[in-house]
Amino acid sequence: MENHEHHNHDEMDHSKMDHSKMKHKKEDHSKMNHKGGDHSGHNPGHGEHGHDHHKMMIADFRKRFWVTLVLTIPILFFSPMIQDFFGYEFLLPGNPYILFAVSTIVYFYGGWPFLKGFWSEIKKGAPGMMTLISMAISVAYFYSTATVFGLRGEDFFWELSTLIAIMLLGHWIEMKSVLGASKALQLLVSMMPAEAHRVKDDTIEDIPLEDLLKDDVILVKPGEKVPADGIIVDGSSYLNESMLTGESKPVKKDENDKVIGGSVNGNSTLKVKVEHTGKDSYLNKVIKMVEEAQKTKSKMQNLSDRAAKWLTYIALGIGFGTLAVWLILGFPFVYALERMVTVMVIACPHALGLAIPLVVAISTAVSAQNGLLIRNRTAFEESRKISALLFDKTGTLTKGDFGVTRIESVSETYSSEEILRLSSALEQSSEHPIAVGIIKKVKEDNMTIPKPENFNAITGKGVEANVEGKQVKVVSPGFLRDEKITIPEDAYSDAAETVVFVLIDGKLAGYIALADEIRPESAEAIKVFKKNNIKVLMATGDNEKTAKAVSDKLGLDGYYAEVLPHQKVEIVEKLQNKGEFVAMTGDGVNDAPALAKADVGIAVGSGTDVAAETADIILVNSNPQDIANLILFGKATYNKMIQNLIWATGYNVVAIPLAAGVLYSSGFVLGPAVGAVFMSLSTIIVAINAQLLKRKIGKK
Repeated sequence: MENHEHHNHDEMDHSKMDHSKMKHKKEDHSKMNHKGGDHSGHNPGHGEHGHDHHKMMIADFRKRFWVTLVLTIPILFFSPMIQDFFGYEFLLPGNPYILFAVSTIVYFYGGWPFLKGFWSEIKKGAPGMMTLISMAISVAYFYSTATVFGLRGEDFFWELSTLIAIMLLGHWIEMKSVLGASKALQLLVSMMPAEAHRVKDDTIEDIPLEDLLKDDVILVKPGEKVPADGIIVDGSSYLNESMLTGESKPVKKDENDKVIGGSVNGNSTLKVKVEHTGKDSYLNKVIKMVEEAQKTKSKMQNLSDRAAKWLTYIALGIGFGTLAVWLILGFPFVYALERMVTVMVIACPHALGLAIPLVVAISTAVSAQNGLLIRNRTAFEESRKISALLFDKTGTLTKGDFGVTRIESVSETYSSEEILRLSSALEQSSEHPIAVGIIKKVKEDNMTIPKPENFNAITGKGVEANVEGKQVKVVSPGFLRDEKITIPEDAYSDAAETVVFVLIDGKLAGYIALADEIRPESAEAIKVFKKNNIKVLMATGDNEKTAKAVSDKLGLDGYYAEVLPHQKVEIVEKLQNKGEFVAMTGDGVNDAPALAKADVGIAVGSGTDVAAETADIILVNSNPQDIANLILFGKATYNKMIQNLIWATGYNVVAIPLAAGVLYSSGFVLGPAVGAVFMSLSTIIVAINAQLLKRKIGKK
């Protein structure tokens, strides 16, 4: 934007974007995929349908957990192994068959999500938590069933039921925490209106958006969203395209100019001839780019799945190794099989099912209280690796409003307040961004706007009128040059500002500077990032001059100006190719593809639903400092997860070799009952350790 402009509409043109190449629409918002977090085959998208699906799955896990828990109580009570351990005896007639019948219900009903998840993981060739759980419960169930029907050995029905109950509880807790973070996304604003006002001869009819055809003429009233891409055939107005293009100033549009569907009309009525609807529209193309970015994004497995994958391999290896060794040593098959089953059942620690979900639930809740909504747990875990941060400018580093930054008086007669008050009389009926900014400031200061008389527009230079007996002009620098009036030396303090001058009775009284203000928190946040050796870059649809001014003011490591949506994706890719772990922060439709492509996508909460739907994490308060908190939260959470995994799996290091029989020669073989005590202890330790995270992050 030029400093010398005021009401010169030609100069107000926005950084040269070829809108003919970019069209827009809402269409398939709900189809946008929630990226990442494919944990255990049950993490659906969080569009409206995904959200309801997620709720149904939580209800399903809850129901399965309670049914399993109720059935686990009699299984434990009537289990001979538990009775031996606690020193009591209470056996029913046909006791083994009763245990078998109840356990069968638990295995097929309670274990169904895990068995289904197992197939899903195997098909993808990525064994994880579901594979480990399925392996343990299936080995326990089928071996125990064999002991009921004649195989010599002890049953593991109690182990089967407690494992399923605890795993269902862990998944229920985890899914609830994810949904809690997503609730704020339910009521996101749609980018497009539901209806359009179609002009037919002399009548105007309201029709659903999907009935709109190419070459239809539509009426767009002041303040409304433009329903489709098109060309203005009648009228002129200022359109706010900041959410779509990143340009901070509303853009002047006259007859034959293109308009983008989803942009917001100013204070004038427009007639627009429809050019693009549906698949050809700008937003739909952006959505397509987002989907492509999501598909190509590497599938990061979350921490518990990675741990479970290795435990699965270890359990299978040691299990079959145990069977082979005992058979080679000449022991009966039944004895070797019992050793193998004990190893494989013990290898699936109950604590692992709770280790991560508890930490996730706590960190998600505490983060939400601190202004961070975590939608993709894996990206949150990975946030500790961020080495480069790419910011959108408008609405992220800046406030996104074109407002008054300075009012200076160069006259002894008029104070800066008086200059603002008198100039507001000329601006109150204008929809020009400068006029809107001045009126906003006047309203904030609770000033009364005086009435103008003999109002006149000075073509391309400004406006004039008589106010309270004085002749007042609000003009561009060009007017001062033409009139040979000297421009004050300190008028331009910042290249990002637009300055207008106020003349009263022919003399320069002062000037008003306007700009898209930098958020006060931005500078502090950037200091924190630099302290943590994170590069801070900016990509904006705004012009070079404005971008450079903001970059210099904040001390950024670099900036990219006049950037189109596909170019933001390219910038992210370029940084990733250099080995950077990239986080992208933005709020508009133009940021969505880059948010999807980045290793961690962070949407600003005040932005659009498309940005929010493609991000991993949402900043509720639109405060860049919250990103610094995010990185610290991510580190603390990851450390707590690692501690819990060590506790959850640590006992395996001792229990598996003992269950395999390494101390058989000295007369000790770990029985399943003692293994159960180990498991109970590790589960309790994990639960307590997860609670400590609350204190740690809460203090932040």
